[in-house]
Amino acid sequence: MGPYVLDFYCHERNLVVEVDGGHHFEPEQETYDARRTAWLESQGLRVLRFTNHEVLTETEAVLDQILSALQEAEGTPSPWPSPWGRGDSALGSGG
Repeated sequence: MGPYVLDFYCHERNLVVEVDGGHHFEPEQETYDARRTAWLESQGLRVLRFTNHEVLTETEAVLDQILSALQEAEGTPSPWPSPWGRGDSALGSGG
């Protein structure tokens, strides 16, 4: 997408899912990721970010959040309330 390679992209729902390894918490990488997310959002995309750890240990919660985002993009309310609120920082990870 533009100058970026995305982890997962759903064109029909304008949803990007990024899975971040440990290097994403280094200051330079955090700055790059913030710039990248801002650019993707400026293109009308919603970006969800999860850590590798969340994907491996909280798989059900990650899948629920992705499903909720897909349903919101479709205009269908999610059948499950999100325990993490409506922010785009996945599972309160902040990045």
